[in-house]
Amino acid sequence: MIQKDGHWQHTYENAVGRWAGIGPYYAMFPNEFAFSVISQFTAKGDWVLDPFAGRFSSIYAATSQERNGVGIEINPVGWVYGQSKLHPAPRELVEERLKQICYRARYFGTRSFKTLPDFFLHCYTPRVLSFLLAAKNDLDWKNNTVDTTLMGLILVFLHAKQGSGLSNQMRQSKAMAPDYSVRWWHYHDMKPPDLDPLGFLQSKIDWRYKKGIPAEVGDGTASLADSTIEMVHIASEIEAGKLSKFRLLLTSPPYYDITHYHYDQWLRYWMLGGPSWPSKAEDKHRGRFSSQTAYRELLDTVFMQASQVMADDAIVYVRTDKRQFTLDSTRESLQRHFPNWELKETDRPITGQTQTVLFGDYSRKPGEVDLVLRSRP
Repeated sequence: MIQKDGHWQHTYENAVGRWAGIGPYYAMFPNEFAFSVISQFTAKGDWVLDPFAGRFSSIYAATSQERNGVGIEINPVGWVYGQSKLHPAPRELVEERLKQICYRARYFGTRSFKTLPDFFLHCYTPRVLSFLLAAKNDLDWKNNTVDTTLMGLILVFLHAKQGSGLSNQMRQSKAMAPDYSVRWWHYHDMKPPDLDPLGFLQSKIDWRYKKGIPAEVGDGTASLADSTIEMVHIASEIEAGKLSKFRLLLTSPPYYDITHYHYDQWLRYWMLGGPSWPSKAEDKHRGRFSSQTAYRELLDTVFMQASQVMADDAIVYVRTDKRQFTLDSTRESLQRHFPNWELKETDRPITGQTQTVLFGDYSRKPGEVDLVLRSRP
């Protein structure tokens, strides 16, 4: 990332830019947007909060600019992305761990495949699938920084356009349904790429580490948790004097009835220990957010808790969907819990292709809205 003429631009010519891109994810913050908001509304040393952190672009932007940040994400895929770029392990340790997993893959042969749906044999070659099963079994991605970093790199390329990733042809940002994928591959006579996982991932490590790793100039914390619960712990930490109040709340809550974040990432979710088949049977904070009551309750709970941990001169910056129910619910919840704050709205119309075009949805999108609240003097 670089700042030019007062505007942030993405670049791969420095470590910050190279690591910022970790994590193909549906409905994600543009990195330039996160860097710009952090730069405009905070000073060095300030604390930033994101209770719906996604792939932690906001917290990464904060720590890269000598701020501090706390992000919360309930989806383990997003958390692995965030932890990988906030705290990447030394290159030599990641390379050594990759070699260990490749060695272990020899013990995950065809006998191990029998418990998997046929989809996996159409999606990956046997040696790639053996490697993935070894990584899935051995990597302690929740507790070990080296394993988290390697898992993050594996997840990025777990599926992608044929030739760009480990899988047969598939979108990189969203895993398609297994039956649909197999039918599509059969129809187009497409086979999974016959590649060596060690050589393939070593080339990705070479590129990612070429400019080094981002300097840890700010304190960044990534929490894998439900915000409605974790925000209570944060308030307790502040009350105990272990954490400062936040200068900026920068977030984008899930949009009402748009996408099922766990279902859309089901293949990466499987890699992290989830089921080997996509399932929508999740609790209310991991689903599609199609209940209006549950959606309002989620926003109310999180924004109510957030109002208790913000500094007196804080800024609240929320990007949300322009569709009426999502916008009205978000606006009303913010005004309810920040009642004496000045609200400014800015339309963010969609001028180019949307991410949903990738999945065959060409309908016109209403765009997004930025809701910015400032405490009155």
